Amino acid sequence: MSWLDGPDDDDEEPDYEFRVRPNPKANRPRTKRRPAHDDARIARVLGVDRGRYTVLVAEDAPEEHRGLATRARELRKTAIVTGDRVRVVGDTTGDEGTLSRIVGIEERTSLLRRSADDTDNVERVIVANADQMLVVVAAADPEPRARLVDRYLIAALDAGIRPMLVVTKTDLADPTEFLDHFEGLDLEVFTSARLEMPLERIGFALVGHSTVFVGHSGVGKSTLVNALVPSALRATGHVNVVTGRGRHTSSSTVSYRYEGPAGAGWVIDTPGVRSFGLGHINPDNILAAFTDLATVAEKCPRGCTHLPDAPDCAIMEAVEAGELGERGAARLDSLQRLLLTFETRDTRT
Repeated sequence: MSWLDGPDDDDEEPDYEFRVRPNPKANRPRTKRRPAHDDARIARVLGVDRGRYTVLVAEDAPEEHRGLATRARELRKTAIVTGDRVRVVGDTTGDEGTLSRIVGIEERTSLLRRSADDTDNVERVIVANADQMLVVVAAADPEPRARLVDRYLIAALDAGIRPMLVVTKTDLADPTEFLDHFEGLDLEVFTSARLEMPLERIGFALVGHSTVFVGHSGVGKSTLVNALVPSALRATGHVNVVTGRGRHTSSSTVSYRYEGPAGAGWVIDTPGVRSFGLGHINPDNILAAFTDLATVAEKCPRGCTHLPDAPDCAIMEAVEAGELGERGAARLDSLQRLLLTFETRDTRT
């Protein structure tokens, strides 16, 4: 029998020699399975700086540990922002030189966003898990901008966040006329002078809540934060006497623990902005910011746009009849300006 005939026994396997390729790095083969991280601890993100996250583990416990963390590779395409509650592993002691790792994000209860302008659909996340917004505006120096406040209110209500308003520098100007613009809204209002800040009232409103502070540059937002949380040491600036605009002194969004006589809460300071785009918001939610007008709008015909050319608009009829008070016309004008902005945006896109 020649060697081509094979083995005599068909059931017998031939002997072959297999060579195992060496693994010089001695590493394990890649796998898509990720560790469960059952030992991960829940932490709060206090701030973000160039890929490093300041986190606070056991935020409700006396033994607070602030430390730095980086994100896991699987989260490289996921935005992590101030206010997020995350799962961290590694060294969570917060000791100098230690670095933990964020391996997951807990479900968010809210997400406050803005866009560069009303035609930009790319959203910029400001803060996560806030349940209150304190809009800070000055009675003068710089002059208050009612329409910017309207935009803050819309963004807050769209995110499911309760808005509040504080008017600073009331020793420089009477804010009555400005506040008349918001008559009829379910909005808690505080007034503050340079030497008479209502810290007790504002502090009471902060207890048990996570409150994001927003406002135009130069309105005294960081000054108020420092008064409520002395350890914050936020930089403060002044208003340019030529342009009437405030300087940007806060460059990042940072969360601070508030400790007051009535209890604790969280204060989230944000950089001052001169514009607040709403390109990411559904126009149908705009009317919700004007609760006084929304009630009247229930009598409008179906599909009413509430714009000047809308037939049988109940809001316009109520304004013409004087049923919405002296500021009714201004409130309607503010609403229509925002609605027209979105109409223009939709036409361009």
